[in-house]
Amino acid sequence: MGTSTLNPDFERRSLWQATMPSLPDRSGRPLPDSADVVIVGSGYTGINAARELARRGVAVTLLEAEHLGFGASTRNGGIVHAGYKWGPRELIARYGDDTGRALYRETLDGYQTVKRLIAEEAIDCAFREVGHLELAYAPAHVRELEHARDSLAFMGVEATMLQRGRMREEIGSGAYFGALVVPESGLLHPGRYFAGLAAAADRAGADLHERVRARTIRRQADGRFVVETERGAILASDVLVATNGYTDGAAPTLRRRIIPIGSYIIASEPLPEALAHELSPSGRSFFDTKNFLYYWHVSADRRMVFGGRASFLPTSIERTAAILHRGLLEVHPQLAGHRIDYAWGGNVGFTFDRMPHVGRTPDGVAYAMGCCGTGVALMTHLGTKVGEWLAGGEPPALSRLSFPLVPAPYEGRPWFLPLVGEWFRLQDRLAARSRG
Repeated sequence: MGTSTLNPDFERRSLWQATMPSLPDRSGRPLPDSADVVIVGSGYTGINAARELARRGVAVTLLEAEHLGFGASTRNGGIVHAGYKWGPRELIARYGDDTGRALYRETLDGYQTVKRLIAEEAIDCAFREVGHLELAYAPAHVRELEHARDSLAFMGVEATMLQRGRMREEIGSGAYFGALVVPESGLLHPGRYFAGLAAAADRAGADLHERVRARTIRRQADGRFVVETERGAILASDVLVATNGYTDGAAPTLRRRIIPIGSYIIASEPLPEALAHELSPSGRSFFDTKNFLYYWHVSADRRMVFGGRASFLPTSIERTAAILHRGLLEVHPQLAGHRIDYAWGGNVGFTFDRMPHVGRTPDGVAYAMGCCGTGVALMTHLGTKVGEWLAGGEPPALSRLSFPLVPAPYEGRPWFLPLVGEWFRLQDRLAARSRG
């Protein structure tokens, strides 16, 4: 890697949290003695489930241990797209034709759910439907992207290949060997989007609480649940755990199935208009095909927002910001000399099979989690669908899948991640040898 010239005086917080509307203080409010449904976790999943349940006349109480939207919902990259780790044909090979197709339709529906909610609730979040590029880091990855294009076409999703000689039409970088262009995806301001969703849940009548940590969830002999908090107990007919990459001991069965992986982002100062256009002529977002991938875009206010899995080791924002800044200059050397204004990180919830999961634990606690990096669209949709399900509707297609344990001694501290990270890093190094 090249030398980073990162300015040291960047803010150690999310750009989105710094520039989103202030939310009402919902700490210290009296807790109810009972509710039809208690939701634990206030990200996109929990807040949309609360909105949907309240709209259907269900008495729903949402508990957040920190502030509303504390986790990935106000710290993600702002890229909205359909998809899982596995493409349509891989899903069919894994789960059969009917379930595989239903799973992929569900992720396509997720993207439409975001657009619908923004329109229905008049959420001002700088949403732009601009499409994205998946960029081949090594020559061999071009063929993989061609397979992905064919798999998407199988499900009727538009996608085209861009050969290396035409890359400058879409990205101001010579670092990649080709790209898959997917028009149906977008960008938004995650903090403003979340603020709009929280306001919508509030208008619908959801009972929202922050700075209240759920300690235990237990089922009584009569089938109801007791949610013990640090401020008292709540009796509930149903409980939804929607904590994703921040799942803790309140749900030990789920904690053994979720792997929190750090993802980190830097954001530049606002860039000159001509430079912003050079970096992204069509305003699209970008991902590359490394295991330690980068993802980035130019924001609505012309900042370069550049993220990645910078480290699987315990680390600091200072260290990951330097790593990402070096990577940014390798991809876009024309940004040398431009300041970084913000750097932050947070947990993404991964699973052993790299699929999201919805269902109930053996004692009946409902859950929706494991976005594996595609959370803006998918968790918005799953929160909405789980709200419908708990109000008496049909469960999401993802509820057909069993939720595998992490096949190692594990209680929420992923001690094995550095080993996994070194394996992924080795694969990226081997791929780099073919770059010339």
